[in-house]
Amino acid sequence: MYKFKNLIILSPLVYIFHHFEEFFIFNFREWRLQYLPDNNAISPEEILMRLIGVFLIIIYVHSITKNRPSALVALYFVMTTQVVNAFFHVSFSIIFWDFSPGTITGILLYIPLNYLIASAALREGYVKNKIELIILFLLGLGTFALFEIYGPIVMRMSFFAAVIYYLYSVYNESKVKV
Repeated sequence: MYKFKNLIILSPLVYIFHHFEEFFIFNFREWRLQYLPDNNAISPEEILMRLIGVFLIIIYVHSITKNRPSALVALYFVMTTQVVNAFFHVSFSIIFWDFSPGTITGILLYIPLNYLIASAALREGYVKNKIELIILFLLGLGTFALFEIYGPIVMRMSFFAAVIYYLYSVYNESKVKV
């Protein structure tokens, strides 16, 4: 069986392939401007660096702590940046009847990898049940939608909210064990 800690490491790698599809093979920004508001002045390269940087920090913290709060933060991150993103590309390709750059890697990489990650999280007890996965998906959906409406400020807010959640959860876990 595949372990959560090993699978989660693959997420930044598949994100690089996804980003390559969006911005080097096709032109996602041009496609996006046809249908959605122009609220993101950050360059594709900066987005790539920010998301990979944050995710590597999350992976590093989880590799040291191997606890439920760090796993939930990692799952929230992949739900927001990969699973919801894949559904975004597929849905908007259908809604606008126009291929959305990112759909190919969304279907071929994001969905299968994140299915394995979620299954491992369930199997290893990081997630208690499928309801928690649905809640994480809905949190990711909300964050993704807010990002599409308000732009990059949502990235900072969700990062700080995740840090606060993590610290609060670890603090509460330590109080329970004493």
